[in-house]
Parts: sequence; C-alpha cells; structure tokens
Amino acid sequence: AGRKEEALSVLDLAEYTKSRPWWRKVFAPSSGSSAEKYNVATQLVIGGVTGWCTGFIFQKVGKLAATAVGGGFFLLQIANHTGYIKVDWKLVERDVNKAKQQLKFHSSGNKMSPEVKSKVDEVIIFLKKNVILTGGFAGGFLLGMAS
Repeated sequence: AGRKEEALSVLDLAEYTKSRPWWRKVFAPSSGSSAEKYNVATQLVIGGVTGWCTGFIFQKVGKLAATAVGGGFFLLQIANHTGYIKVDWKLVERDVNKAKQQLKFHSSGNKMSPEVKSKVDEVIIFLKKNVILTGGFAGGFLLGMAS
C-alpha cells in the first residue's frame, strides 16, 4: 500500500493556477459554459461590453441603411415625377397582392423546419446556461443603441 501512495503525486491546484499566465486562465479551452468558468462580475462585464459594441455598430449601420433606402425611394419618386421612368402601378399592385397571398399561405402552417427548430433549441439552451452573460449583453446592447 505504501508504494501505491508514493506513486500517486498530489497536485496542488492553487499552486498550479498561480504558475499559469493570466491569458491562459482567460482564454483556455473549456468544457463548460461561461457560467461555470467566470464569476458574475466578469460575465456582466463581458456581456455588457460586447452588447454595447454590438448595439453601437447596429445603430450606425441602421442609420446608414435607413438613409440609403430612404434616399433611393426619394430618387425614384423624383425620377417618376419628372418622367424619367414610368411605373406600371397595376403591375405593382398585382405583384403585391400575389406576395400577400403567398405570405398568408406560408404563415397558416406555422411549422418550423427541423433545421430551424434545432438551431432555436440550441440558442435557448445557451441562453438558459448563460443568463447573466445574456443579461449583460442585452443591457449593453440597449446602451449602445442609445449612445
């Protein structure tokens, strides 16, 4: 029995983690969720910063896209009014009605494809495991959109 105890060496985790560089602690591959790896404050900061960056970029891109789409419609109206282009409004109305019918047909089934359902389930599982990180992200996103 004495030989078996000598063969087994004791690993002191506190000393092991002190000897590891900080970047390995932060960026080390993990097998668990962020809720298992990081404390609450770290999760809130990571979620908040990434949410703020995402919200800020989303706001800037959204303004740019809205300006481009609105400007395009404005130019089309000017071109239509001055006679550069002619719009067949009956054809537009017919195509819009056809699109409405197709949307009604597809929405009446209310069934998701298996691929979409599996992805939605993955997202829900991630959100449940990382509630604090998700909350920080949502708060940061709203702050980023407001700034």
